[in-house]
Amino acid sequence: LSASTAIDILDLHFAYPGSEEVLKGVSLSLALGECAALIGPNGAGKSTLALHLNGLLRGTGLVKVLGVTVEDATVRGIRTRVGLVFQDPDDQLFLTTVGQDVAFGPSNLGLSAAEIDERVRGALTAVGMECAAQRLIQHLSFGEKKRVAVATALAMNPDILALDEPSANLDPKARRRLIEILGALPMAKLVITHDLALVNELC
Repeated sequence: LSASTAIDILDLHFAYPGSEEVLKGVSLSLALGECAALIGPNGAGKSTLALHLNGLLRGTGLVKVLGVTVEDATVRGIRTRVGLVFQDPDDQLFLTTVGQDVAFGPSNLGLSAAEIDERVRGALTAVGMECAAQRLIQHLSFGEKKRVAVATALAMNPDILALDEPSANLDPKARRRLIEILGALPMAKLVITHDLALVNELC
């Protein structure tokens, strides 16, 4: 295990209550700035694995993020370093406007209003929605919601992005735009997907 890597997982096991093990001795390493895809059938544990990266789930084994072990004492700090983007943006977006949703994470860090505004502007610019801060979430297309969900993660200035099926249910134009956006992002990315063409382009 190395402090110079983004993610180190060693012999991770996890089972949901009343079920068989979903993760059975998983080990992997993701370098800083690297993009890797996690592929496999439904139910294989891909999303479950991603939820271990910021402590939303805890199994047995070792999970390190930027050289720091995920545990009770460190999980709050780690959650600012790992941005999770869920498959369904409606699971991630819950406030009224785009700007409010993107500002939610930074506002919980004790930042000044100016710093929060700067993060919101930067995150929305990165996903090509710099003029959308006042738009109502309910008026966005599905593709726009996906991009705002990415922006909510980017506003935390993460070192790692874990994206669950980022291209699912997107039309070709929205899919192409999202791939371009993700490809331009410098941080380490773990992409859970069935879209092998996306894997080929992005990773």
